[in-house]
Amino acid sequence: MKVDNTLLKKFNKKGPRYTSYPPATHFTEKYDDKDFINSVINSNNENPQNVSVYIHIPFCPQICHFCGCTTESGFTKPFLERYIDALMREIEYVSKYINEDRKLTQIHWGGGTPNAISLKYIEKVTNKIKECFNLSNEYEMAIECSPAHLDFKHIELLKQFGFNRISLGIQDFNEEVLDAINRRRPKHPIDKIINKIHSEGFTGTNIDLVYGLPLQTIENFDDSIEKAIELNTDRIVTFSYAHVPSILPRQKILENIGFPSSKEKAQMYNNAYRKFTKAGYVAIGMDHFCRPDDEFYVALKNNQLHRNFQGYCTKKTTGQVYGFGASSISQLFSAYSQNVKNAAQYIKKINEKNTAVLRGYSISKDEKIIRDIINSIMCNYYVDFSEISEKFQIDKNYIKNLVDFNTKKFSDFIDLNIMQIKNDRIVVSQEARLFIRNIAMEFDPLLNNKIGTYSKTI
Repeated sequence: MKVDNTLLKKFNKKGPRYTSYPPATHFTEKYDDKDFINSVINSNNENPQNVSVYIHIPFCPQICHFCGCTTESGFTKPFLERYIDALMREIEYVSKYINEDRKLTQIHWGGGTPNAISLKYIEKVTNKIKECFNLSNEYEMAIECSPAHLDFKHIELLKQFGFNRISLGIQDFNEEVLDAINRRRPKHPIDKIINKIHSEGFTGTNIDLVYGLPLQTIENFDDSIEKAIELNTDRIVTFSYAHVPSILPRQKILENIGFPSSKEKAQMYNNAYRKFTKAGYVAIGMDHFCRPDDEFYVALKNNQLHRNFQGYCTKKTTGQVYGFGASSISQLFSAYSQNVKNAAQYIKKINEKNTAVLRGYSISKDEKIIRDIINSIMCNYYVDFSEISEKFQIDKNYIKNLVDFNTKKFSDFIDLNIMQIKNDRIVVSQEARLFIRNIAMEFDPLLNNKIGTYSKTI
């Protein structure tokens, strides 16, 4: 859609990304280790029944200035070994509270830079996961990799360990942009890395790009889009850079360089959408693109697309998420739990208690209803109050009052013909992707509490 300055000024405001509901800014330290174990036990009787595991490796040889992840640098080999030992201890302890008959369908490694550590540690942790969980025959095991630390031999070993998807954090193909954000350049040409991944038989490859970074222009980001298309991966992600220096002080360095304007950033987004869809990709959710035969698109067509802290996923594959490692977040049906963020504190707490909870949140029934509504908008571009009513066995009017539903809130989107409201069903067109967070925010009563600091929506 055409970038409208009036709409940009009106809707480019701060708001949650809704990787969870309530957002992580509402987590509280009143929720402790005992609460977490009780939540894990209760999760055995809740849906989805299948299990997802998230492994956090918080270490980076060099910290990128733009990064919003929990990372540390300057780690030593003995310290890394203690971290891996603690990680395996946590996995073994928590898994005892998870019913053995539940299938593990998804494993995701994030960071930090998981592939910057020795692969012998990745093998040890992977073997521990296989030992402690009932692995599905159709599991997905994915790892986030920085091309700066990825050798061809690493790709071979990851395949041997059982990984079947690699996500490459490219961010931008322009080396000046990479230098500006303090990101190391790829060790090998990206096209050769992709070819090696394909030749080893990985079933999935995605690449991540970020728009809105210093030194990016509409023109040079177009070049990155074209290069991404040439790689012919099955998924491409275009993340919006979130500038929150009050939370991440390292981002202040980038202010000395400057950023693209909101209008330029919106144009980068629209250009990416136009070029990727023209090349045969289909748009998924807020910022993903995939091939038409991808499980994401199948899930979208069946209104079964889902989203968590690791990104978009399908309801079929993704279970309740059990997070391991420093800062990792468990996303259970009735609770969220986040570990302590500092790696040394994490190791100490695991050695003392076997768990390392920093904070968490127990989700009320009303919040579960709101979560379903927001997830449906963010993932599947629609909400049907009749479906929500039937699922939770609650009157539709109660649900509408819960989210303070009023068609006048959405008049701008309705006038633009990018949103339709008929009876109890709301449908949003893909042209509204740029404003999808704004639309979701209109269903969120917690925003009135003004808790937390968020990035701008555009």
